[in-house]
Amino acid sequence: MASSSSSSHLIPASWKYDVFMSFRGEDTRKNFVDHLYSALDQQGIYTYKDDKTLARGESIGQSLLKAIRESQIAVIVFSKNYAESSWCLDELAYIIECMDEIGKIVMPIFYDIDPSDVRKLKGKIEESFAKHELEHMNKVESWRSALVKASNLSGWVPKDFANGHEAKCIKDIVGRISSRLTTKVKKDLIGIVTRLQDLKSKLEIGSGGVRMVGIWGVGGGGKTTLASAAYTEISHQFEAHCLLEKIRDESSKHGLKKLQELFLSSVLKTNVLVESEIEGRSMIERRLCRKRVLVVLDDVDDLEQLEALAGSHDWFGEGSRIIITTRDEHLLTRKIDAIYEVSLLSHDEAIKLFSRHAYRKEKPVEDYEKLSEDVVSYAGGLPLALEVLGSFLYDKDKDEWSSALTKLKCIPDIKVMERLKISYDGLMPDEKELFLDIACYFRRSLIDEAMMVLDACSFHPRIGVKVLIQKSLIKVSNGIVDMHDLIEEMAHYIIRGAHPNHPEKHSRIWKKK
Repeated sequence: MASSSSSSHLIPASWKYDVFMSFRGEDTRKNFVDHLYSALDQQGIYTYKDDKTLARGESIGQSLLKAIRESQIAVIVFSKNYAESSWCLDELAYIIECMDEIGKIVMPIFYDIDPSDVRKLKGKIEESFAKHELEHMNKVESWRSALVKASNLSGWVPKDFANGHEAKCIKDIVGRISSRLTTKVKKDLIGIVTRLQDLKSKLEIGSGGVRMVGIWGVGGGGKTTLASAAYTEISHQFEAHCLLEKIRDESSKHGLKKLQELFLSSVLKTNVLVESEIEGRSMIERRLCRKRVLVVLDDVDDLEQLEALAGSHDWFGEGSRIIITTRDEHLLTRKIDAIYEVSLLSHDEAIKLFSRHAYRKEKPVEDYEKLSEDVVSYAGGLPLALEVLGSFLYDKDKDEWSSALTKLKCIPDIKVMERLKISYDGLMPDEKELFLDIACYFRRSLIDEAMMVLDACSFHPRIGVKVLIQKSLIKVSNGIVDMHDLIEEMAHYIIRGAHPNHPEKHSRIWKKK
């Protein structure tokens, strides 16, 4: 099939509807159009169909014209009596006008009618136009032109598709519509474009097989934001899709069986009950092994969660893609095909994100440049910190900014610390002690020297350091052990929290006088 009309012209910044359906109700409303609408709806494709979407009392003419303009794709279902309706022909003429002027995508379907009859105005269409020429002389020419243009576009003839198997034809139509829909990443997602491109290259969409890709990085670093952006942009390319959020929290609150139910219900678009976790694993494999699915498992912190929700590549159909976000690289070492480590924001990106929250502008306002630089330096490119601090400082004056920055040096922001502390809370007791020692005594030290001291203290640091690296709490580069400034702040916050009013009882001292 040749490609349908497409746009290289002005495209609206956003669409209200994915698809507008033009059809003759008496011919197709209760059969083909109803089945097509249901199939589109099942795939999450928002479709305007006048008897489903029109608000009571609203002017039909203006509502339909507005809906046509605000729909990314127009699907025209031609049928024997389509041309009898002056209203259908008005819709058609306006759709073709939008195609010519703003490049609207138009996809024709010739249901129980030959495309050549539409193109040459033969049969029932010819009879209809004989009447229209008496009643609508001023519109006939534009209607005729629209019919010819639409009939010359590539489309579908259901009776000739797959030996007349209508369900297969509808599946092909929905797939083609899905592939043509474009979803724009939100403009307020600073730095998302290049990171999204890098992630998509690891997903290798379009290649065969099932592929699992992990997104790994420090807490508050943008893993969920990136995974959600990828899901929004590519989900329409899959037969079914699901974004399962906050798995760490939901698993601890409701258990894995409930997560399996949410997962299956979301993918299959129906309420699914699971008797046991073992049955849930079997159900996921049995129901999804022939489906091309996109799944995002957000904030995974335990291998059991992965085993319960995505235990094997074989659970999913050819072409499926599974995205997992986690703070723990170790969880990604067994089943994952590729790991994407989220990079923190550059200085320019950090300034822009902070300014969005602190001033509701793209850059610092006059007289606040130095204070903004201080905050951005403190945050170290961590999106969470930039958003929290920017929102807090919004509508504060310069003196309040200076006071807040001075306070941060002694008392860090609790929201930021508690989010970062999640990684620490997941450590074993001896790993927690090792982390606090490194944060207080060995940051920016030679790793071999630190290891020697810690080993002499019987801390068995080799395996512990590996765990801390996998948890995104420390890094080792060029033989030097280091960490993010706010991770170090978090360690001090933990130590102070044990005895907040008695510094003499703190387990470690880190300030040199």
